[in-house]
Amino acid sequence: MVKLDGSPVAAADLLPLALTSYAHFTSMRVDADGSIRGLALHMERLVRDCKTVWGAELDTGLVRDYVRQALDGQSGPCVVRVTLTDPTVEVGHPADADEPHILVSVRGAGAMPPEPLRTMSVPYVRDLPEVKHCGLFGALHARRTAQLAGYDDALFVGPDGFVSEGGTWNVGFVDHEGTVVWPQARVLPGVTMALLQRHAEYRTATVTLEEAKGMAAAFATNTSIGVRPLSAIDGTEFPTEHPTLSQLQETYLSVPGEAP
Repeated sequence: MVKLDGSPVAAADLLPLALTSYAHFTSMRVDADGSIRGLALHMERLVRDCKTVWGAELDTGLVRDYVRQALDGQSGPCVVRVTLTDPTVEVGHPADADEPHILVSVRGAGAMPPEPLRTMSVPYVRDLPEVKHCGLFGALHARRTAQLAGYDDALFVGPDGFVSEGGTWNVGFVDHEGTVVWPQARVLPGVTMALLQRHAEYRTATVTLEEAKGMAAAFATNTSIGVRPLSAIDGTEFPTEHPTLSQLQETYLSVPGEAP
């Protein structure tokens, strides 16, 4: 189910998004009780990114109205995605588009956490990594490259040699003292990562690929998967049942959700 500004969407409305990918979004996991962990942070992201991408203000009350409408009649966990797109955007004149519209879509949610993730390191830095935008070609190409090599996903390594993030997730590590380590790098400020940082001790540090492979454990986070263990980076295997990972999973699940 997809709606634009609360009404059924037409193909013509989606064509500019399909042809340009110039838009931004946030995805939110909705639990069986209808609540969303980190909802306020998702709204803050949309407001912040709307100013960056469109130079426009955003009515989050209206966004929440459309989310409630989209979730009406839904049963069971699902993922609702809110995309801010301007149907008038053109490749030749993107500066003329400054009136974003609210596109809401809903899909089913998988089990949480899903199976551990095997990753392959790939040299890549997302465009404007601080924004959750729809320019996914580079990230998906890196993911495809990893999958063709027999892995599940890509772990990005910048030209400086430091690990940053994954295809559509933040990455974290556990050092040999049991402390959570988040990479110090230009990454998407993930909502799940932010919630964990509020409720669990951590440190930030630059992490080279070799340092990453020397950690005691590694994990991925985003709203759809919660805390997902990494079982490998390249040929280096990691335990997937480390006590710190279990604590992080429990911590995340204990964060109360908010009603949209």
